[in-house]
Amino acid sequence: MKLYDLTIHQAHDLLKRKEVSSLELTKAVLKRIAGVEGKVGAIVSITEDLALSQAEQADKRISGGDFAPLTGIPALIKDNMCTNGIRTTCSSKMLENFVPPYDATVVERLKEAGLVMVGKTNMDEFAMGSSTENSALFPTHNPWGLDRVPGGSSGGSAVGVATDEAIYAVGSDTGGSIRQPAGFCSVVGFKPTYSRVSRYGLVAFASSLDQIGPLTKDVTDSALVMNVIASYDPRDSTSANYPVPDYTESLIPDLGGFRLGVPREYFVEGMEKGVGEVMRTAIAKLEELGATVEEVSLPHTKYALAAYYIIAPSEAMANLARYDGVKYGFSYQDAESMWDAMEKTRQFGFGPEVKRRIILGTYALSAGYYDAYYLKAQKVRTLIRREFAEVFQRFDALITPTSPTVPFKIGEKVDDPLQMYLSDVCTLPINIAGIPGLSVPAGFSDGLPVGMQIIGKPFSEETLLRIGFAYEQATGWWEQKPPL
Repeated sequence: MKLYDLTIHQAHDLLKRKEVSSLELTKAVLKRIAGVEGKVGAIVSITEDLALSQAEQADKRISGGDFAPLTGIPALIKDNMCTNGIRTTCSSKMLENFVPPYDATVVERLKEAGLVMVGKTNMDEFAMGSSTENSALFPTHNPWGLDRVPGGSSGGSAVGVATDEAIYAVGSDTGGSIRQPAGFCSVVGFKPTYSRVSRYGLVAFASSLDQIGPLTKDVTDSALVMNVIASYDPRDSTSANYPVPDYTESLIPDLGGFRLGVPREYFVEGMEKGVGEVMRTAIAKLEELGATVEEVSLPHTKYALAAYYIIAPSEAMANLARYDGVKYGFSYQDAESMWDAMEKTRQFGFGPEVKRRIILGTYALSAGYYDAYYLKAQKVRTLIRREFAEVFQRFDALITPTSPTVPFKIGEKVDDPLQMYLSDVCTLPINIAGIPGLSVPAGFSDGLPVGMQIIGKPFSEETLLRIGFAYEQATGWWEQKPPL
């Protein structure tokens, strides 16, 4: 096994035994990036000098007896999280040269744990998209089929982990943006409960939906990253002051006594036959592991997509109003007046998908339409949350596909926004309800990855990790590597 192939816990064991140094590990990963990045386009900014410096510091910590699990482990950070002194672009022309003067809380926590950051990952512009084709910089390619999308918006983070350009990565999830690319790239993607991980320093898309989480090679690594990034943060007004357990203690390969529900509404019309077959096999495996599985109904699920595409654009419109060309970011200079400059800054600074969502949000919040659209969408949101709460009185978790399709071809849906939005039909209800969701590799259909999504009640991350770990250990899908 090559050094860049290692998981966090495997690399940690080698570092602890002094069989390898963080500097050696980091150089191996940087060499891997140089070898494959030209094929996949996962990384916006490669931070080689910083990574080597952080690796040297990590080796000093380790030699002094500091054996924290993430110390000296190379990682990638999605390019919508502020990094002090390092460019943070959101894959947008608007922030192409923006260098933040501070770190996001998640980056702070990881640095305290011994972060070695090898780069910032590509994404859909301002996290708006399901394929990473909306990046203003370049598209990212799926390593399981270079003519296929990696999912989005955290496509760069998912590809970086799948191709071993990092040992782990951190992404953000507004409607499936961690889980859907994790499913498309056959890695583990975890969206925690809303408020479980601080959003301070995350460039806002939709503030009531955004959540940061890990993308990793296996479930154990996901638990290790969660142990570091899950915490209360007084700088984030939505952060929950709720005890953080040791998530690794939940990693038990047995599901005896677990009751799992399979919502029939998630097996939607248009689901590919191969995805359905993989899911039936996965559910049978969960039963073999001791779980009781039963079909359940969530009738308001069918309204989640419509509610999401009112709420998310409305919040995006408010959040993106700050980009006026005055304080930071792109500024159009050749203008006749202040208002003309502001208009041209947004015209040339934002891409088509961002503009589309700003227009949708502006319309939904405009006088005469607020009650008809935004207020109604929030009422539907309440119904969806209640429905999940009722189901979780009977079940420990729910099992669904992560996506109704395998990765589609680059360019296939880019001109059809509605079809693109449907890519997240299985994931976005979880953001609407603010509950946790975990995607684990479940197999392949015609050689392309299929993910299984595990959904739980608020702050039930340990339950999801246990189910994911048991399934992973019994199947081994996560060990398969793309044919790069």
